Amino acid sequence: MNLRRLEYFIVVAEEESMRSAARRLHISAPSLSQQIKVLEQEVGGELLERLPRGIRLTSAGRALLPEARAAVLSAQSSARSARAALDLETAQLEIATVFSLAVGLLPQAIQRLRRQHPGISIRLYEYRHREALMAAVGSGIADVGVGPLPHDERISSVLLGHESFVAIVGRDHPSYLSPQGIAIETLRDDEWVMFPAGHGLGDLARSICGRAGFVPRDAVFTDQADAAVRLAAAGLGVAIVPENIVPGSLRRHMLPLDPPIYRPLAVFTRGTWSPQAEAFRDALQAVEWLEVPTNAIIEN
Repeated sequence: MNLRRLEYFIVVAEEESMRSAARRLHISAPSLSQQIKVLEQEVGGELLERLPRGIRLTSAGRALLPEARAAVLSAQSSARSARAALDLETAQLEIATVFSLAVGLLPQAIQRLRRQHPGISIRLYEYRHREALMAAVGSGIADVGVGPLPHDERISSVLLGHESFVAIVGRDHPSYLSPQGIAIETLRDDEWVMFPAGHGLGDLARSICGRAGFVPRDAVFTDQADAAVRLAAAGLGVAIVPENIVPGSLRRHMLPLDPPIYRPLAVFTRGTWSPQAEAFRDALQAVEWLEVPTNAIIEN
């Protein structure tokens, strides 16, 4: 299937008008219409329904659109990889991750990568949930992803290590400055700083509390992991967050969990590893990863 025709089809679908799409593509409307007809012959059916004013996708067109976008993005990614193989120092690396890692582990690895290859340009995509992260890598939006272990056979992954989770409490909390680990069930009567439904850290916190036999009573919602730390430290509720995102100035508000809770993290890509993705993988593997105690609970 011709990649250029797929690009034409995507623009027509976005513009919902053959004339507008032709202007955007800098070709004539009859030429564009002919290219779409050839594509329809290739797939064996109509992709567009011609209306008095504009066009709309048929069911076949709606099915083809995400695959067409993935194919075009994959081709663009392949071209970037080829250029990077020729000159790693002028490459662009597109990284997808979850919000908490963007403020926690990634800055150190990106700093190491940039020290070794100063010419690499980084673009970061941040997602609320692991499923959106996997979709971004699987569809070719990003070259490489960093996050929880993927469950997609099409994605090539390398286990990096584990991150640990801690509770954050305010100064007025009975356990503030306690040298002992805190059991989750002792927090059942507390109010919580929570993440909204569909947020990966929110799902994880609800799972941890559910295993302890209660539903957390939310007081404040936030999308941002670093904001959750500050809100909890201010006494607005208890929060459970990755230890690596807690800044030094707020670590006195941090309590280890008993039993400890860890989550495996991986770096992954769709298909083969590009030179810049390999360089980033090496930088991540050079990070000092935690040792997991034998009594730890592993969240997947």
